[in-house]
Amino acid sequence: MPNQLTHVRIAVHPKVYVKDPLSSELGEQILTTSLQMIDELGLEQFTFRKLAARIGTTESAVYRYFENKHKLLLYFMTWYWGWLEYQLAFGTVNINDASERLERAIRIITAPSRIGVNQLFDEDLLMRVVVAESPKAYLTKQVDDENKEGFFIGLKQVASRVSDMIKEVAPKYPNAKSLSSLVLQSHLDERFFHEHLPSLSDTKNDADNMCRFFSDLIFNTIKPWSK
Repeated sequence: MPNQLTHVRIAVHPKVYVKDPLSSELGEQILTTSLQMIDELGLEQFTFRKLAARIGTTESAVYRYFENKHKLLLYFMTWYWGWLEYQLAFGTVNINDASERLERAIRIITAPSRIGVNQLFDEDLLMRVVVAESPKAYLTKQVDDENKEGFFIGLKQVASRVSDMIKEVAPKYPNAKSLSSLVLQSHLDERFFHEHLPSLSDTKNDADNMCRFFSDLIFNTIKPWSK
């Protein structure tokens, strides 16, 4: 991605955290270390007690930044969605042809993402956590209340951007929102299946193969409604 994005700070809903973790060295350490531990242990086995022991602080100190580990996961997911929207905005801005713009957007979504804008997060590490844990951000009993609070606005903005691109290519296609959200989650599922349940996937976990699969899926689906 262009160098001008190197120091972009992604906006995270303030109710996701108790205290902004980027406001202190301890907060940043909580983010970087918890990301490593979630990758190592999985969200279920990860606890704030284990995190506190790893970074040499108290459990209560961690709770001063995040109410629980679900909110911590929401922080990482919000950051991912926000960064993906930046990539889509800058990566498609100078493309006038609607089909080419949609093709580029699909490539940006499905390519191995480079997420470490301010070098706070390890790019590959964050992507692994997103792939493994993303459904747990919204498959909860609290999803309706959290949606009302605006916790998923980043995901909605990305989905809306892609949906608009689909409608530019096929204005009469009736399911642009569904197709947009499908590709946003399914490309993560495909990566997960390729790594852990390979008999469920034919795609290879590389940029060209993944992009080709989802490009074929989207363009063949909307072709009857295209201009």
